[in-house]
Amino acid sequence: MRRLLRHPVRLVPFGFLVTILVGTGLLMLPWATSEYQHTPFVTALFTATSAVSVTGMAVVDTPNYWNEFGLAMITVLTQVGGLGIVTGATLVILVVARRLGLRSRLLVQAETAEFGIGDVRRLLLRIAGLALVCEAIITAILTTRLWLTYDYPFGRALWGSVFHAVQAFNNGGFALYTDSLVAFSTDGWVTVPLSIGTIIGGLGFPALFEAVREWRQPTRWAVATKLTVWGSVTLLVVGFLGLLVVEWSNPRTLGIYAWSDRLLVAFAQNAFIRTGGFNVVDVDSLEEESYPLIIALMFIGGGSASTAGGIKVTTFFLLAFVMWAELRGEPDVTVGHRRVATASQRQAITVALLSLALVACGTVVLIFLTEGVPLYAALFEVTSALTTTGLSVGIAASLPENGQVALIILMFVGRIGPLTLGSAIALNTRRRLYRYPEEQPIVG
Repeated sequence: MRRLLRHPVRLVPFGFLVTILVGTGLLMLPWATSEYQHTPFVTALFTATSAVSVTGMAVVDTPNYWNEFGLAMITVLTQVGGLGIVTGATLVILVVARRLGLRSRLLVQAETAEFGIGDVRRLLLRIAGLALVCEAIITAILTTRLWLTYDYPFGRALWGSVFHAVQAFNNGGFALYTDSLVAFSTDGWVTVPLSIGTIIGGLGFPALFEAVREWRQPTRWAVATKLTVWGSVTLLVVGFLGLLVVEWSNPRTLGIYAWSDRLLVAFAQNAFIRTGGFNVVDVDSLEEESYPLIIALMFIGGGSASTAGGIKVTTFFLLAFVMWAELRGEPDVTVGHRRVATASQRQAITVALLSLALVACGTVVLIFLTEGVPLYAALFEVTSALTTTGLSVGIAASLPENGQVALIILMFVGRIGPLTLGSAIALNTRRRLYRYPEEQPIVG
């Protein structure tokens, strides 16, 4: 135990695992389902893992299978998973003891990827405040809309709004409707607040806070903030235009709407693609050309230290700058007149290659374990699980148990992060007092 506590990053996978197991036990209780029946272990484990990893992928019909207790458990697990097990535990310590020890600060640093440990107390309070404020605003807008426009009873409107607000900000993706949000696809009062909540939750807290604080002088932003904000804007524009071009005339998706509604639906679906998990069109009805775009956006994911998954926007665009510098023969990688540290470049390459390897291996395993699954469907589901996006082409529920277990493992690994997992396993690194002679092998 002392060796475990000496390296707090090792507690991150352990904390998530314990929470998943507790959630699995609660969801297996008979009074968690609408039929008061015993939930199979794999089904409960899949749902708990999907909630804690803020994926939103489901193997049962969420609104009809689970009752209020089960849905409440999914909401709590999503909130805990989104903000982080370690972050939540440290917030409790902060409230009770009103001070943080060094070990607690290191725990939060391992979970949130904060740049330093000196501002952890302030960071935690701002994270909690941002989450509560965003979820409260989304809840207020949705409650008013469902109550006054759709004639929902106030209690039902409030509960549904709270559920979807938590899912949106935490990039969860569970919905209280069998078709997700397809029924509200052209209602901007529903889709736009959820889209904005998803974008804010997926930006990353350090980058978001700095961008708001220094919004008048973006040139003073740190490299990570510049990559995250401008990279996210670029991906939103590319995804929006890509969906419009490919799906504009598709009678099963955008083609059935007026041109103004097509813009709204494309905007909302694009906001949910990278990590949100909601869908306002039938994913299985998309054109084949849309799948490579969606898989790529899911793989990139959201910002670092956010509720989003994927390899992160910073990683993707940092690798782009690395390649650009190499093609130009530059000795250093620079972003915004700042030289990027070699260690950051190595971490970006490690995360990207590990994630690619996991996607490839997961796709092969899923095809091997399941007969008749098309390659594109297996690749889509594996990418969605690993990047904790939650979008599905509809095969997750029909997979055998061993296929569902494979997706469970991918969701767990995707939530804690390949680099975090590798660091937790191999943390006994020590500083060498010597260096070997340098040699430059032939590449390419």
